[in-house]
This record gives sequence, structure tokens and C-alpha cells, in this order.
Amino acid sequence: MILLLAASLSRPAYADWAELAALERSGARVTAAAVDLADNHVISGLNAGSRLTPASLTKLTLTAAALETWPADKSFKTQLLSAGKVKDGELQGDLVLQGAGDPSLDDHSLWSLAAQLRGSGVTSIRGRLIVNSSPFGLVACETEDRCKALERSDTAYNAPLSAIGVDFGNWCISVRPATLGAPAAVRGCGVTALPLNIEGTIKTVSANARQTFRVERVTRDGVDVLRVGGDIPLAHGQELYRSMSNPANGVGLLFRQILREIGIRIDGAVQVTASTTPQTLEILAEYEGLTLREQLGRMLRFSNNYIADVLTLNLAADLSGQAPAQLSAAGGVLADFVSRAQRSAQLAKSETPPAIFSGSGLTPENLLSANDLVGLLAYQYRDARRFPAFYGGLTVPRDAPFQFLRTGSPAWLDRVALKTGTMEMPHSVCGLAGYMRKRDNGWITFAVIVNGGPQMTHVPISRAMSAARADLEEILEKN
Repeated sequence: MILLLAASLSRPAYADWAELAALERSGARVTAAAVDLADNHVISGLNAGSRLTPASLTKLTLTAAALETWPADKSFKTQLLSAGKVKDGELQGDLVLQGAGDPSLDDHSLWSLAAQLRGSGVTSIRGRLIVNSSPFGLVACETEDRCKALERSDTAYNAPLSAIGVDFGNWCISVRPATLGAPAAVRGCGVTALPLNIEGTIKTVSANARQTFRVERVTRDGVDVLRVGGDIPLAHGQELYRSMSNPANGVGLLFRQILREIGIRIDGAVQVTASTTPQTLEILAEYEGLTLREQLGRMLRFSNNYIADVLTLNLAADLSGQAPAQLSAAGGVLADFVSRAQRSAQLAKSETPPAIFSGSGLTPENLLSANDLVGLLAYQYRDARRFPAFYGGLTVPRDAPFQFLRTGSPAWLDRVALKTGTMEMPHSVCGLAGYMRKRDNGWITFAVIVNGGPQMTHVPISRAMSAARADLEEILEKN
């Protein structure tokens, strides 16, 4: 049960969410709220305490919790550690690639580490390449797409989660046409040769021919293989991504290939571990990833699920001091944070914490209400230390990367900063939450979630978005 402050309840409503209420009568499920942050009075609410699937609006909870746990300029350092002595250019032992839960690691990062190692005089490694994926290892899959990706993938958005990966847990693949009728070159984006077998060929066809090529990653006995086929037109080279079945092992294979291409011989195989690294190991090279502020900004703007869930696992490991076995367990730290933020904001209270099983919102079992979200947003607004980084990650509709946001009144386009969330299965989800600026430069926080219901499983995103925008524009018009 949601209990609103008596002072808030005594204020008159300025809007009745007419369009969203009509959508609800058609069979959709809706929760909505808008609050004036000058004095916490509720402008309007529609089923404000009802918890629905929020999809990517969940990323707002992760952003707030991460900024409270770590400084905005925190970076995650990936290191190369020596388990042996370096003598006459030879590392006489294992080389350890130590992860730190950095979701922004890419092939450029790996080349930087390799260049530092080569610059230190190392030309050969007698031992193995050990990839250490602490503070958490490869976690068990809990969503259908990530579980399927353990066996095969023809996309880039279902990579399993690991504390160390590259390119968001993906193989970056470059397909370059050759001469007419000849097989195209299939290689890595950052390496001359991909460290995995390629089955099939992609034929080069004329520039005006139809593109039909396909690239699929399959896994047999724990080994990734690329299956390719079809045609690619001349002068239409492309780069694409396919998720790795095991990102920690994949980054090890890729880094071993980079070492070879930069001129460092390595004798041993790649081995993955999640055990604690001895502090006595010598640091040979290190790479600082993007700052937390930059990572969260990219995650919010482009709704990157890999960043969100890796940071959720990292956050849980940091707060609990132990590696989370599953993403759903890690999500508990976000649910607790939302409850604490509500109490601190003194706007709304709930007898039970929300249900959060992932920071990305990929899990449809996540449940948040409009009150949960406006309480969180009000809490962030009053945190002068962290609010700039939090607000800076939101999207202003006029500058949005998606066309469906770049439609509306001038007030909507310029006086709103928000995060969206959408989902199609098992029911449709369309959500918006953020802040609106009043004409007097005051602030309003709002949240809207529309879910498909028993009588209307799928609510078109355009219809839900149009209804939410119309009701929010009415609030803007009166404020």
C-alpha cells in the first residue's frame, strides 16, 4: 500500500491524465505521477502506487545507486600482472589479465595493454595467459535470450555477463569484399585474424546486387565458431558484432592474438579463473576505462543493457564484499536503494520494496510504480553532489537519438529531460520518467509506465507514447 503525505494529498490536481486514462479504459495498465519539487506537492497521479514492468526505466535506479556508491569520476582499471620474472625479454611464468568489472573495455584497450607490455621489453611469455574475471565470474543466465546465446547467436545484444569482456561481450567482425566472385575477407575489427574457426564463405558480388550475407556464432564443446554465407556487394564492407558464449574466455583468445600480432610470443593456453589474485604480483601494464559518469551517460542514452547489468553485478560485489552468483540476487541492492530513496525524499512510502532482478530492465519480472520512480528522482534532485551527473545522462527530446521522441510542442522538446523504456514480450511496455522545467525555472518530476493488459496484451509504442506526451504537455502548459 502506498501512503502519500497528507500535505501532498491536500493539493489540487492540475491534470487528470486524460489520454492515459482513455488508454487504460481500452485495456492497458497504467501508472503515472507528477510532482512539483518546490514543495513536494503531487500535481497529479493515476494508479501511482501500482507496480508494472518498467523495462529500461530500471536503469535510473542503477544510475542513482552507482553514483551514491562510487564517485562520478571513478574508472575501472584492467591490468596485466606478472606471475614470474622477466629476464632477457622473456616472462618466465604466467601473464595475468586482471579484470575490474569494466563494461567499456574494447579492442583498443587491449592494444594499449599489449603496447605497454611490448614497450617494457617483453617479447615472449613462457607461461599461460590467465584471465581473472573477479570481482565476479561468468554468472548464470536468467533471461531467455542470454541463455540461448550460450549455444548460438546472430546478434550483439544477448552476450552473457562477465566481469571482463570486450566490445560488450562480443566478437567484432569485419567483412570486406574482394574481387568480383571471390570470397570476402572475414576478419576481426582489431586483429588481422580472428582467433576462432570460420565455416563457409561470403561471396563478393556486383555493387548493385542484393546483400544477403549472414554471420552466426555457434558454440560446440565450449568453442566458439563463426558460420558465414551469402553475398556482399563490392564496396560495401561492414563491421558487425556477435555475442561471445563466454566473454572472459573470448577476451583471452583475442588478447593472445593481439600479443602475437604485436610481436610477443606466448607459449601457453588461455585459462579463465575468478579466484583472488595474489597482491604480490607485479603490475606490468594497466588501462583505465571510461569514467563512471561517461559509462552511465552512454548506458542511459543508448539503453545499453550490457553496461547496466555488468555495473549491477559490480555494485553488488562492492557493497556485499562477495561475488554475486546471479544477476537477480545483485538486483536486490537496487530494490533496497529505491526504498531508502523514497523514505529520504519524504514523498511516498511503500510497505514493500519494489521487485528488481536486473539493472538493465531486461527481466519482465522487474516491477516499479510511478511513485517508486518519482521518489527516486526527487531524492536525486535534492542531492547537490550527485545530481549533475545523474541529470546529465538524461535525454532532451529535441536532441534524442530516436525519432519518436523528437515530436511534440516546443515545451516538450526543450523543457523535458527523460529516460525511456520499451519492451515487447511477454507484454508491451512503454515508460518515461525524468524532469520538466517550469516557466519560472522550477522543477517537476514525473513517471509514466504503460503495460499491455489481459484485454490488450500489445499496446503500440506510438500510441502509448502519444498519450503520455499529450498528458505531460498539458502539465507543461499549466506550469
